[in-house]
Amino acid sequence: MPKKNNTTEQAAPQAVSAQFSEQVVNQRLIPNPLSQFSMDKDTLKLALVTAQYALQATRQQSPPTSNKPTGLLVLVNGMEQAGKGIAVKQLRQWVDPRLLKVEATIGYPPLAYQPLWQAHTKAMPRHGDVMVYFGNWYADLIHNVMHMATSSENEDTNRKLSKKSKDKPTDEWQALPVAEWQDYLQQQLIELQTFERDLDANQTKLLKCWFHVEVETLQERLSEEKADPQFLYQIDWHKAEVLERFNQVATSLLQQQDDWIIIDGGDKSQAATRFCHAVLQAMQTALLSSSSLPAPDTTAYNDSDIQSDDKLKPGPRTQKLSRFEPVKIPKTLKNIDDPDLNKSDYHEQLDIKQAKLAKLLRNRDGRHVVFAFEGMDAAGKGGAIKRLVAPLDPREYQVHNIGAPMLYERQHSYLWRFWTRLPNEQADRPSRIAIFDRTWYGRVLVERIEQLADDYEWQRAYDEINRFEADLTAAGTLVIKYWLAIDKQQQLERFEDRHDTPHKQFKLTDDDWRNRDKWSDYVQSAADMLARTDTKAAPWCVVATNDKRQARLDVLDHAIKQLAAVSKI
Repeated sequence: MPKKNNTTEQAAPQAVSAQFSEQVVNQRLIPNPLSQFSMDKDTLKLALVTAQYALQATRQQSPPTSNKPTGLLVLVNGMEQAGKGIAVKQLRQWVDPRLLKVEATIGYPPLAYQPLWQAHTKAMPRHGDVMVYFGNWYADLIHNVMHMATSSENEDTNRKLSKKSKDKPTDEWQALPVAEWQDYLQQQLIELQTFERDLDANQTKLLKCWFHVEVETLQERLSEEKADPQFLYQIDWHKAEVLERFNQVATSLLQQQDDWIIIDGGDKSQAATRFCHAVLQAMQTALLSSSSLPAPDTTAYNDSDIQSDDKLKPGPRTQKLSRFEPVKIPKTLKNIDDPDLNKSDYHEQLDIKQAKLAKLLRNRDGRHVVFAFEGMDAAGKGGAIKRLVAPLDPREYQVHNIGAPMLYERQHSYLWRFWTRLPNEQADRPSRIAIFDRTWYGRVLVERIEQLADDYEWQRAYDEINRFEADLTAAGTLVIKYWLAIDKQQQLERFEDRHDTPHKQFKLTDDDWRNRDKWSDYVQSAADMLARTDTKAAPWCVVATNDKRQARLDVLDHAIKQLAAVSKI
C-alpha cells in the first residue's frame, strides 16, 4: 500500500480584496469620488477602518498576497487656524489609532548640502501603513520662501518665533525681488515633484491636502485662540502684509502643482469630514494600485533623455517603458590592465596621495561627500576604502557596508535605506563623509540578475537614481562613484587566496562562487549601468586593473581630482 502523502501544496497568493465579500469590496474598497454625498458618518467610519486594515494586509508575509506592499503618506499643509488639527484628530478617532502614524514640523531653514526632502526621510511610512505628516518638506520650503520674500522690518516677531528653531538668530535682510524668489520656488517644486513621483512609483502613495480659510475668519480665530509660540512656517499670521505675501506664495505653489486637494476650513467640522473622505479615497486608490501593477512593457515613465545640464523636469507618471536594449560592453570592462607596481614605489606614492587627500577633505568647508564603491566580487573595494580612510580620524567619516536589506528596509522604497545613511546636518556626530561599500546600484545589478526586482522596477531605477544623485549634487553634496573591475581569472586567484588564508576566509561565501557562473551577466549589467548613470552631476570612475596596488592609487587620484575641483586651497 503506498504511503499517504501528508504534504500540502502552498496556496497561491490571493489579492487582499479576496478576504472580503464582494459587497464589502464594492462598498468600502473601491474608490468613489461621490462618497461624501452617499456615505453617512457611520458608513464612512466603517469604510475607513476596512480600507486601513486592507492596506496593512498588503505587507503581510503569511499567507502571502498578490498585492504589492503599499503605504500612504498624507501631507497636510495650508493656513494657520484652518482646521488641520481637528481634521486629523477626527480621522484618528474614526480609524484604528494604533495603525495611524502622525508626524509634524512647523518649517525650518534648509540644511546645508541637503535636498529639502532629505531631513524628512526617516519619517516615511512603511508600506502598509498610513501616515499623516503636518508641515513636511513643504513647510521648510514655504518658511524659506517667506524669508526670501519678506523684509525683516515686516517680521518683528521673527527672532521670537525662531528661538526654538534649528537656525541661528537672523540678521536684518531685505526682501528679494519677486522674480528671484519665484524662480527658487519653481525649481524646488520641480525637485519635490520628481521626488514624490518616485515615492509613488515605489509604492508610497501620496495625498496632499491644503487647508484654506478666508482672511476675516483667520483673524477672528487668531484673536479667540491662545497665542501659539510656534506658528506654522514661523511667520506672524497677525500681520496683513505677511499674510498677503503668504497668499502670493501659496498661489504660486498651487498653480504649479495641481495634485493638491484644497479643503475649505471655514467650517471645521465639515472640513474634517471632507478630509476623512479624501483619506478614504486615497487608501482605496492605493489598495487598487497595489493589486493592478502594470506589465513591464506598458507602464512606468522613462526619463532617459536627461538634459546635458542635468536639470530634471517632471514628466508624466505613466508612459510606455521602451524596449530595453543592452549596450555593447566597452573594452574597459573586457581588456583589464595587468601591471605589476613595485611595492616600494607603491608605498611612496600612497603616503603622498593620502596626505594630499586628507588635506583636501579637511578644507572643504563642511561640504558633504559621498563615496560610492561598486565592482566585481574581490575587485578590491574593501582595500581601496581602507587606504582612503587611513589618514583620517575615525570620527570624520562613516563607512556603510551594504548587504541584503533587512525586513523593515524592504518595507520602504529601495532608496530609503540609503537616504537615511547620507551625511546629515541633524546628526550629532561630526562626520559629514559617507562611504558606501555597495550602494543603491544593487537595484540594477544583483536585483536585476537574481530577479529580485521586476523588469519594470530595475529598468525604471536608472532614472530614479540619476534624479536622486542630481538632487544631492544640486544641494552641494559631492558624489564620487567608483566601479572596480578585474578579469575572471584574477577573481579566481583572489578567491583561492581567501580560501587558503584563515583571516580572509570570512570574506568568501557560497554566493561568491555561485556568482561566478553569472560573470557575463554581471559584466553586461555593469556596462548598462555605466552607460545610463554616468551623468554630469555624478560621473563614474572606472578602475580596471588586476593590480590591487594600482587600483588603490587610482582611487586616491580620482578622489583628489574631484575634491580639488571644489576646494578653496
